[in-house]
Amino acid sequence: MAGEGEKKAVLEMVQADGADEGCVTFVLHDEDHTLGNSLRYMIMKNADVEFCGYTITHPSESKINFRIQTRGGIPAAEPLRRGLNELSDVCQHVLNTFQGLFPSQESCGEADLVLSFLNWRKQQEANLNFHARNRTEKETLGVLANSNFK
Repeated sequence: MAGEGEKKAVLEMVQADGADEGCVTFVLHDEDHTLGNSLRYMIMKNADVEFCGYTITHPSESKINFRIQTRGGIPAAEPLRRGLNELSDVCQHVLNTFQGLFPSQESCGEADLVLSFLNWRKQQEANLNFHARNRTEKETLGVLANSNFK
């Protein structure tokens, strides 16, 4: 345990004796399912990753064991770094989108923010319904055009 004034490591790399760099367990301290599941998803999209998973050692400990196994001798640290960068980019995009859709909290009350969100959501649902309806109409017209019914 880190003493007073000492910083505890945020990330540790655990590798079995004789194992290559492509099969590593990373221990992430002060993290939970929020990061674990999102990061696992991002890393598994990488074609060079053969296996990626995580476990939480115990509910009273705030750390996760994150295991990455790669193909072709690629070091496991590379997909981890790439996954963290991609996840950071996604979070930044969500934040930018949210800030672009809603006025700042300083200029409006909480009720206005909630109403803005609900109106935005209604508009998104209307767009989805419109596209689904058009797709269905096109499919129906395509079936009728190709049928023997005239």
